[in-house]
Amino acid sequence: MKRVLFLLGHLNDIDVEWLIANGQTQELQASDRLISKGEHIDSLFIILSGKLAIVDDHHLPIATIGNGEMVGEMSFLESHPPSVSVVASEPTTVFSISRDLVSERLASNVDFRANFYYAISLFLSNRLRKTTSQLGYGNPEEEDVINDNVLDGVSQAGSRFTQILQKFSEV
Repeated sequence: MKRVLFLLGHLNDIDVEWLIANGQTQELQASDRLISKGEHIDSLFIILSGKLAIVDDHHLPIATIGNGEMVGEMSFLESHPPSVSVVASEPTTVFSISRDLVSERLASNVDFRANFYYAISLFLSNRLRKTTSQLGYGNPEEEDVINDNVLDGVSQAGSRFTQILQKFSEV
């Protein structure tokens, strides 16, 4: 769950409220496809509950991600279609925010842009560090260590994630 904290811990309250107001939830059943390899996606996704499987071309799981993880961020940054597919491995609820809406906010709000891109870079750096460790490189003890820059906003980020969960709990 800590990975969503990278994003929520670096945005301000107004930006988090904006995300909540402009996002929506999507319910997936086991085996529903959220992202298809090679097909453009139009949203960023945060897993609110359940699990998603990252699958290869033969539909075999490469990794499983759960509560608080983000998907679609690489395609958002690069404007390239995803290189893998993402499928629900159990009933899952995701929060989605339109790429177009986020792009408009990035273009019109310099603070949001700086905080958003900084948070995404921390998120991706942490994911790469974890992957490298799983491949047998790096230091496994550091896999879940949170940088001091992130720790400052962790408590607030946790309450913001709870706020998102509460907003969509009626779903």
